Amino acid sequence: MGVIRIICSILYIIVSVALVILVLMQEGKAQGLGSISGAAESYWGKNKGRSMEGMLVKITKVLAFFFLALTIVLNMNII
Repeated sequence: MGVIRIICSILYIIVSVALVILVLMQEGKAQGLGSISGAAESYWGKNKGRSMEGMLVKITKVLAFFFLALTIVLNMNII
């Protein structure tokens, strides 16, 4: 059972580092006064899910789920 715990720990470290990198790669959500007047609703605002930023958000959500799952598994001491 020790080998499985080591593999999970290595995956945990990899997911943690990847999650930090992805969060740092994302743009800030504060758009200043342009968002008040509605200027943020441009082509990129409407199609954000298909852009690089949208892809980063989706990958971040998946990695956050894996981070949470690995945290629970490693803390349960069943492996």
